Amino acid sequence: MLFILVISLSSTVIMNDTAVLIFIPLVVATSELASVDTGRAVALSAIAANVGSALTPIGNPQNIIIWQNHSLGFVEFTSSMLPFVSLWLAVLFAFALRIKDRGLSTEWVPSVTLKKALLGVSLVSLIADVLLIRTGRPALALMFTSLAFLLVGREVLRKFDWALVLTFVFIFVDFNELAFLLKDAGLQFPREGSELFLVSAVLSQLFSNVPATVLLLAGKPEWLPLSLGVNVGGNGFVIGSLANLIALRIARVSVKDFHRISIPYFSVTLLLSGVLLALF
Repeated sequence: MLFILVISLSSTVIMNDTAVLIFIPLVVATSELASVDTGRAVALSAIAANVGSALTPIGNPQNIIIWQNHSLGFVEFTSSMLPFVSLWLAVLFAFALRIKDRGLSTEWVPSVTLKKALLGVSLVSLIADVLLIRTGRPALALMFTSLAFLLVGREVLRKFDWALVLTFVFIFVDFNELAFLLKDAGLQFPREGSELFLVSAVLSQLFSNVPATVLLLAGKPEWLPLSLGVNVGGNGFVIGSLANLIALRIARVSVKDFHRISIPYFSVTLLLSGVLLALF
């Protein structure tokens, strides 16, 4: 319960992908200490990141795109999403009740060592990268970061998960191309209400929520049903959100174990959100 709360709140500010990167290793270690189902704990944690990130316009990429496209206020966006995110979080807590409290075993506790030099380089690189990218110099940011870690933290470069990064690249390239092909085919999608909500959730299941957002925005739809649909659609099938792929990659749990939790959760929240949206 505490993990779900902390991860969901954190993702409202640091984005869902970052929250997963930070917390999933801790979730895996803690689930092993408590002798609980790691696959279930990881799935619930990834969903928590997706749910929390839906609250704010800076919580995930699709929200940022919608926020900028519709020129919405921060408070307007957040207050509109709050009832739905609260509902999704309540359902998630209900799913988490299925994990029985077995208590923690302290016979084996992983050791933690703070590498101060690496921490310092990481913080400096983060600030430098943000400034360089915002001024239109991403190549220089990549060169600076690579050189910094080459000098201070070569183990970071050696252990870098290139396969995961390439997976992201191919997903964005392939799914975005698919989205543009559908757009060029002249398909007409709903632009408002429950129909838009349902279509955006289903499309997110087919080729991830960010490309689905880009595709549907071409029709100038209402922002709230779209945002609700692509955020609900981040759960369910693992490709719905890149945060899901990161969680599975880090935790080394199977897609089947993830879907045992995510698909039922998606089904319940899709139904309840549709009802709530109809009442608004």
